[in-house]
Amino acid sequence: MSGKAIVSERKADVRVLRRRDMLGDALVELMVAKPFDEITVQDVLDRAKVSRSTFYSHYRDKHDLFLSDVEEFWEMMSTIPARQKEQSMRVAPVTEMFAHIAEARDFYASLVSSGKIYDVLDLGQGIFARSIQQRMMEIQTEPQPHAAAVAVAHAGALFAMLRWWVDRGMTPSPQEMDALFHRLVWPVGVDAKG
Repeated sequence: MSGKAIVSERKADVRVLRRRDMLGDALVELMVAKPFDEITVQDVLDRAKVSRSTFYSHYRDKHDLFLSDVEEFWEMMSTIPARQKEQSMRVAPVTEMFAHIAEARDFYASLVSSGKIYDVLDLGQGIFARSIQQRMMEIQTEPQPHAAAVAVAHAGALFAMLRWWVDRGMTPSPQEMDALFHRLVWPVGVDAKG
Protein backbone atom coordinates (compact mmCIF):
# COMPACT_ATOMS: atom_id res chain seq x y z
CA MET A 1 0.00 0.00 0.00
CA SER A 2 1.38 3.41 -0.92
CA GLY A 3 1.95 6.21 1.56
CA LYS A 4 -0.91 8.23 0.06
CA ALA A 5 -3.29 5.27 0.41
CA ILE A 6 -2.35 4.83 4.08
CA VAL A 7 -2.90 8.53 4.84
CA SER A 8 -6.22 8.46 2.97
CA GLU A 9 -7.33 5.35 4.91
CA ARG A 10 -6.42 6.97 8.25
CA LYS A 11 -8.39 10.10 7.34
CA ALA A 12 -11.38 7.92 6.47
CA ASP A 13 -11.06 6.09 9.81
CA VAL A 14 -10.96 9.39 11.69
CA ARG A 15 -14.05 10.60 9.81
CA VAL A 16 -15.92 7.37 10.59
CA LEU A 17 -15.05 7.65 14.29
CA ARG A 18 -16.06 11.31 14.34
CA ARG A 19 -19.44 10.53 12.75
CA ARG A 20 -20.05 7.64 15.14
CA ASP A 21 -19.23 9.94 18.07
CA MET A 22 -21.58 12.59 16.70
CA LEU A 23 -24.40 10.04 16.43
CA GLY A 24 -23.77 8.71 19.94
CA ASP A 25 -23.59 12.21 21.41
CA ALA A 26 -26.82 13.17 19.64
CA LEU A 27 -28.63 10.13 21.04
CA VAL A 28 -27.41 10.86 24.59
CA GLU A 29 -28.56 14.49 24.32
CA LEU A 30 -31.96 13.38 23.05
CA MET A 31 -32.34 10.77 25.81
CA VAL A 32 -31.85 13.47 28.44
CA ALA A 33 -34.52 15.58 26.74
CA LYS A 34 -37.22 12.97 26.05
CA PRO A 35 -38.08 9.28 26.52
CA PHE A 36 -36.08 6.78 24.45
CA ASP A 37 -39.22 5.31 22.87
CA GLU A 38 -40.14 8.74 21.47
CA ILE A 39 -36.75 9.27 19.81
CA THR A 40 -36.62 8.46 16.11
CA VAL A 41 -33.63 7.80 13.92
CA GLN A 42 -34.51 11.03 12.11
CA ASP A 43 -34.25 12.93 15.42
CA VAL A 44 -30.73 11.54 15.86
CA LEU A 45 -29.79 12.40 12.27
CA ASP A 46 -31.07 15.95 12.63
CA ARG A 47 -29.22 16.50 15.90
CA ALA A 48 -25.97 14.95 14.64
CA LYS A 49 -26.25 16.52 11.16
CA VAL A 50 -25.44 13.15 9.61
CA SER A 51 -27.06 11.52 6.59
CA ARG A 52 -29.41 8.55 6.78
CA SER A 53 -27.05 6.47 4.61
CA THR A 54 -24.16 7.17 7.00
CA PHE A 55 -26.29 6.08 9.95
CA TYR A 56 -27.40 2.84 8.30
CA SER A 57 -23.87 2.02 7.13
CA HIS A 58 -22.96 1.64 10.83
CA TYR A 59 -26.19 0.75 12.69
CA ARG A 60 -29.41 -1.20 12.15
CA ASP A 61 -31.54 1.12 14.29
CA LYS A 62 -31.44 3.40 17.33
CA HIS A 63 -31.16 0.39 19.67
CA ASP A 64 -28.04 -0.79 17.85
CA LEU A 65 -26.55 2.72 18.10
CA PHE A 66 -27.39 2.83 21.81
CA LEU A 67 -25.85 -0.56 22.65
CA SER A 68 -22.79 0.12 20.51
CA ASP A 69 -22.21 3.42 22.29
CA VAL A 70 -22.70 1.81 25.72
CA GLU A 71 -20.30 -1.01 24.89
CA GLU A 72 -17.67 1.46 23.68
CA PHE A 73 -18.07 3.51 26.87
CA TRP A 74 -17.66 0.49 29.18
CA GLU A 75 -14.66 -0.82 27.22
CA MET A 76 -12.98 2.58 27.47
CA MET A 77 -13.85 2.98 31.15
CA SER A 78 -12.90 -0.54 32.27
CA THR A 79 -9.42 -0.40 30.76
CA ILE A 80 -8.27 2.91 32.26
CA PRO A 81 -5.72 1.38 34.68
CA ALA A 82 -4.19 -0.84 31.99
CA ARG A 83 -4.14 1.88 29.31
CA GLN A 84 -2.51 4.31 31.73
CA LYS A 85 -0.02 1.61 32.76
CA GLU A 86 -1.06 2.28 36.32
CA GLN A 87 1.35 0.87 38.90
CA SER A 88 -1.18 0.08 41.60
CA MET A 89 -3.24 -2.81 42.92
CA ARG A 90 -6.47 -1.33 41.52
CA VAL A 91 -8.34 -3.79 39.34
CA ALA A 92 -11.06 -1.33 38.32
CA PRO A 93 -11.18 2.46 37.90
CA VAL A 94 -13.90 2.96 40.51
CA THR A 95 -13.08 6.61 41.23
CA GLU A 96 -13.21 7.53 37.56
CA MET A 97 -16.38 5.54 36.85
CA PHE A 98 -18.33 6.85 39.83
CA ALA A 99 -17.18 10.44 39.19
CA HIS A 100 -18.31 10.16 35.56
CA ILE A 101 -21.70 8.83 36.59
CA ALA A 102 -22.07 11.66 39.11
CA GLU A 103 -21.39 14.17 36.31
CA ALA A 104 -23.93 12.42 34.05
CA ARG A 105 -26.80 12.27 36.57
CA ASP A 106 -29.40 13.45 34.07
CA PHE A 107 -28.40 10.80 31.58
CA TYR A 108 -28.42 8.13 34.30
CA ALA A 109 -31.93 9.26 35.28
CA SER A 110 -33.03 8.97 31.64
CA LEU A 111 -31.67 5.41 31.55
CA VAL A 112 -33.68 4.55 34.64
CA SER A 113 -36.89 6.12 33.34
CA SER A 114 -36.54 4.43 29.93
CA GLY A 115 -35.83 1.01 31.44
CA LYS A 116 -32.50 0.95 29.57
CA ILE A 117 -30.50 0.98 32.81
CA TYR A 118 -30.64 -2.82 33.06
CA ASP A 119 -29.13 -3.29 29.59
CA VAL A 120 -26.44 -0.74 30.42
CA LEU A 121 -25.48 -2.24 33.77
CA ASP A 122 -25.57 -5.85 32.54
CA LEU A 123 -23.33 -5.01 29.60
CA GLY A 124 -20.98 -3.05 31.85
CA GLN A 125 -20.75 -5.83 34.40
CA GLY A 126 -19.73 -8.35 31.74
CA ILE A 127 -17.11 -6.04 30.27
CA PHE A 128 -15.73 -5.18 33.70
CA ALA A 129 -15.51 -8.89 34.60
CA ARG A 130 -13.17 -9.47 31.64
CA SER A 131 -11.17 -6.34 32.40
CA ILE A 132 -10.85 -7.19 36.10
CA GLN A 133 -9.65 -10.70 35.25
CA GLN A 134 -7.03 -9.29 32.87
CA ARG A 135 -5.89 -6.71 35.41
CA MET A 136 -5.61 -9.31 38.18
CA MET A 137 -3.49 -11.50 35.90
CA GLU A 138 -1.18 -8.50 35.29
CA ILE A 139 -0.88 -7.73 39.01
CA GLN A 140 -0.58 -11.20 40.54
CA THR A 141 2.63 -13.17 40.31
CA GLU A 142 0.99 -16.59 40.74
CA PRO A 143 -1.89 -17.96 38.68
CA GLN A 144 -5.28 -17.53 40.36
CA PRO A 145 -7.45 -20.65 40.37
CA HIS A 146 -10.89 -19.92 38.92
CA ALA A 147 -9.80 -16.41 37.91
CA ALA A 148 -12.84 -15.91 35.67
CA ALA A 149 -15.26 -16.75 38.51
CA VAL A 150 -13.42 -14.43 40.90
CA ALA A 151 -13.51 -11.60 38.34
CA VAL A 152 -17.24 -12.10 37.74
CA ALA A 153 -17.82 -11.94 41.50
CA HIS A 154 -15.80 -8.72 41.79
CA ALA A 155 -17.61 -7.14 38.84
CA GLY A 156 -20.95 -8.12 40.40
CA ALA A 157 -19.89 -6.52 43.68
CA LEU A 158 -18.75 -3.37 41.87
CA PHE A 159 -22.05 -2.92 40.05
CA ALA A 160 -24.04 -3.70 43.21
CA MET A 161 -22.03 -0.99 44.98
CA LEU A 162 -22.73 1.39 42.10
CA ARG A 163 -26.49 0.86 42.43
CA TRP A 164 -26.29 1.27 46.22
CA TRP A 165 -24.26 4.47 45.80
CA VAL A 166 -26.66 6.03 43.28
CA ASP A 167 -29.70 5.08 45.37
CA ARG A 168 -28.16 6.87 48.37
CA GLY A 169 -27.51 10.17 46.66
CA MET A 170 -24.01 9.39 45.34
CA THR A 171 -22.29 9.51 48.70
CA PRO A 172 -19.69 8.71 49.95
CA SER A 173 -17.20 10.18 47.46
CA PRO A 174 -16.00 8.25 44.41
CA GLN A 175 -12.55 7.99 46.03
CA GLU A 176 -14.05 6.45 49.17
CA MET A 177 -16.03 3.99 47.05
CA ASP A 178 -12.81 3.06 45.23
CA ALA A 179 -11.09 2.31 48.54
CA LEU A 180 -14.10 0.35 49.80
CA PHE A 181 -14.29 -1.76 46.64
CA HIS A 182 -10.59 -2.56 46.67
CA ARG A 183 -10.77 -3.61 50.34
CA LEU A 184 -13.17 -6.29 49.08
CA VAL A 185 -10.77 -7.35 46.33
CA TRP A 186 -7.52 -7.56 48.28
CA PRO A 187 -6.75 -9.01 51.72
CA VAL A 188 -6.44 -6.75 54.73
CA GLY A 189 -3.24 -4.78 54.67
CA VAL A 190 -2.93 -4.38 50.88
CA ASP A 191 -3.09 -0.78 49.71
CA ALA A 192 -4.69 -0.69 46.26
CA LYS A 193 -3.10 2.65 45.39
CA GLY A 194 0.46 1.63 46.21
